[in-house]
Amino acid sequence: MTSNAPGSFPHIPGPRVGPFAAALAADVLVLDGGMSNQLESAGHDLSDELWSARLLAERPEAITEAHLAYFEAGASVAITSSYQATFEGFAKRGIRRERAAELMALSVELAVDAAVEATARGITRPLLTAASVGPYGAMLADGSEYRGRYGLSGAELERFHRPRLETLAATHPDVLAMETIPDTDEAEALLRALRGLDVPAWLSYTIAGDRTRAGQPLEEAFALAADVEEVVAVGVNCCSPDDVDGAIETAVRVTGKPVVVYPNSGETWDASARAWTGRSTFTTEQVAGWRAAGARLIGGCCRVGPEAISAIAKSLA
Repeated sequence: MTSNAPGSFPHIPGPRVGPFAAALAADVLVLDGGMSNQLESAGHDLSDELWSARLLAERPEAITEAHLAYFEAGASVAITSSYQATFEGFAKRGIRRERAAELMALSVELAVDAAVEATARGITRPLLTAASVGPYGAMLADGSEYRGRYGLSGAELERFHRPRLETLAATHPDVLAMETIPDTDEAEALLRALRGLDVPAWLSYTIAGDRTRAGQPLEEAFALAADVEEVVAVGVNCCSPDDVDGAIETAVRVTGKPVVVYPNSGETWDASARAWTGRSTFTTEQVAGWRAAGARLIGGCCRVGPEAISAIAKSLA
């Protein structure tokens, strides 16, 4: 299923052109903010291993409302609640494979429902859906998505990711968001698993400074996607806002593809305490710099809520 919100895009020659790639070519797009903090601010407990994916089964209407809050704040692209939705993670909770696939598909449906409702409320810009594909470490729920190097082979990582990619691709989202990837080993596995699915994707790393969380140079990391036709954008997310400028420059130089950036607020995740520490350093002045450097899709990740997305949208208008 794809978003049906109104809007038209120019014809762009070349492979893999769809609504998402065309929209990126037409203008800078505003991405949403953190799903988890929006759900928590609405009073939902996300303290278990499934995080926001738990609400797919228990309170799906809450997820639709969270998407809608970001659309109303000015976002044009919603990332689905499937970041930690995996067959293995659901199996730990006694959810069978068929039902797990239904819940993953539901994550896309809920984002589309929010786009339809936002349109009914008078929003006229195109509204798009990005199906989230989080890293293997997100399923572990122990902070290892910020480290990578799980001790698995590339083939094992590919076998983990392919069924979920197939399930999400079958719902026909506007784009797959392969996000918060901590190392090149997992990126390579995802790029192999992406083959033949006929859905565009972006590849976004979580970084520290000018390297992936596992320590590989960003030049090497972005180069993996440079010639992959299915990848229509590359970038970084779930990182410090201070690390974004250099990442944009490297991504543009190495790949020539549109760049997506959605950092955290600047606070730091304490995996043992399962809590955020520090203070926000995210500013709209930084956003202007990211746009000038070449970012085409700009939003926020953890601890960035609708108020910040509204400020981003106004600064980019």
